[in-house]
Amino acid sequence: MKLRLLPLLFLAIALPAAAHVSVLPSESQAGAAEKYLVRVPGEGKIATTEVQLEVPVDVRVIVVGAPIGWTQEIERRDNRIVRIVWKMEIKPGEFAEFPFIARNPKEGSEIVWKVRQQYADGSATDWAGTPSERNRAPVTKLR
Repeated sequence: MKLRLLPLLFLAIALPAAAHVSVLPSESQAGAAEKYLVRVPGEGKIATTEVQLEVPVDVRVIVVGAPIGWTQEIERRDNRIVRIVWKMEIKPGEFAEFPFIARNPKEGSEIVWKVRQQYADGSATDWAGTPSERNRAPVTKLR
């Protein structure tokens, strides 16, 4: 079965001050194949130039997409995608969505996604913290 992802365009919106990287959907079925979107806001005054998604060990990525104008790099280890890197620019006040399809783990209650947002000035934000931290990692609950 060949799956096809359509490129997504940037959407310019006003973002709240507490915006953060998210992975949608926030809930999915254990063991299911799911279409995910990594949503990355352009916070602050500095453009985002790169987004890195660390793929959890028990998740199998099937298809990776990128918005028009973005490039992507896929890192593999033992024939498994372990990291996806999307490169280009998200201007302040805008956001981008990066699609991929993955098979969820058959067991467990959640998937914790670790994302690094790299900025034009060389700084970065690691969205890998606990739920109580400002830079919390996105989580998908499994049922």
